[in-house]
Amino acid sequence: MKIVVDAKSWNPVPDLREVFAHRDLFLTLAYRDVRVRYAQTMLGLGWALFQPLATLLIMVLVFGRAVKVDTQGVPYSLFAITGISAWSYFAFVLKESGSSLIGAQEMVRKIYFPRLIIPLSKATVGLIDMGVAVVLMLIMFAVHGRMPAPNALLAIPFLLGIMCAALGVGIWISALTIRFRDLQHVVPFIVQFGLFATPVAYPAELVTRSLPHWVQVLYFMNPMSGLVEGYRWSLLGGAPPDQLIWVSVVFTGLLLISGLFYFRSMERYLADLV
Repeated sequence: MKIVVDAKSWNPVPDLREVFAHRDLFLTLAYRDVRVRYAQTMLGLGWALFQPLATLLIMVLVFGRAVKVDTQGVPYSLFAITGISAWSYFAFVLKESGSSLIGAQEMVRKIYFPRLIIPLSKATVGLIDMGVAVVLMLIMFAVHGRMPAPNALLAIPFLLGIMCAALGVGIWISALTIRFRDLQHVVPFIVQFGLFATPVAYPAELVTRSLPHWVQVLYFMNPMSGLVEGYRWSLLGGAPPDQLIWVSVVFTGLLLISGLFYFRSMERYLADLV
């Protein structure tokens, strides 16, 4: 069954009110994804804890003990877990978004609903992983006998920025994968490369201090570079983050807005392409 959309009635502007009107479907898809993800597994929700713990252990051994990254007096395990708690959500959304529309192709072909609901539901499931990583981070604060910095409430807007960055990139990838199926196989490599191109295991200053200004700008065009630095600074304190984090903030907004418009432009063709 093909879904035909009248070109004259087509609105190129994303209609978020329509997404809200289908919120029951959105919640149903998100709940289904949670159940499917942890169904019939030995650890169940424990996998959400195992993944950041394993990543933390590797970073402590490689960057904390072997490389001995300078963290300005902050215990390296605490330094690393702040970055991991931010990166885990971004990485999850990227990995899930590539196959989100293809995995729902039968539903896309048969009924009409705002297709944006599909990548949004995947992003909602990722909040569980991020929540577990944040709890692990708070436990690490207690283990090291430290309190979050006085400006810790600023972590909230930085987390919201990280969610927007993940949504922006995820929406782009979910729409592009429909035309370029190879992209879903490239995404895991992007995630692996992005982990080391983002100051998760090291401070951004370690990389940028010896680079020309224009290269620093390119570095912070990775939206997660500035957002992770700002998030970590809000929790651990210390020297303020590089002023170029505004490049990351602006680029995050551009990614999200352009992603919504591109997804909208592709939406009327999805039933024929998936």
